[in-house]
Amino acid sequence: MQIELVPTTAEQLPLIANLYQYYAYESSDWEEEDVETDGRFYLHEPHLARYWQEPDWSANLILADGFIAGFLLIERSELAGIDALEFADLFVLKRYRRHGIGRALSERVLCSGDEAWLVRFHPQDNIAAAFWQAVLPGLLRPSRQVALDDEPELINYLITPAAH
Repeated sequence: MQIELVPTTAEQLPLIANLYQYYAYESSDWEEEDVETDGRFYLHEPHLARYWQEPDWSANLILADGFIAGFLLIERSELAGIDALEFADLFVLKRYRRHGIGRALSERVLCSGDEAWLVRFHPQDNIAAAFWQAVLPGLLRPSRQVALDDEPELINYLITPAAH
């Protein structure tokens, strides 16, 4: 299976917003979210638009053999004292799970370039917790758990560039 990470343009915001509905659905049980009166999960569109407006922010499609398999949202961390890119939201459609796509992309993205990366997830998100507990120890870069005050319930890992 050929896996590609393709940056999107602002014209593809509706596509990412549509895919985000599946992401929101999957977390709706542990986040205790209900749909809005239009039958969709809430999406803060001004925040979503930032992925095409802010430096070091990007919304990327994941393609598997040319078909849309999910998305990856990347942000520049805005936390004081953290100079890192944040692996904000990774979503792989169920059809493409258990094929190593998330692992391959995580390793490729987190281990390339000279940037430090921040990975954060809710402990109630069993899928994300199991995924990151499996992926982080195998990275070719050092990762360490860090405590951050902005959302104390989150589990946070800082992945730093390898020393040269």
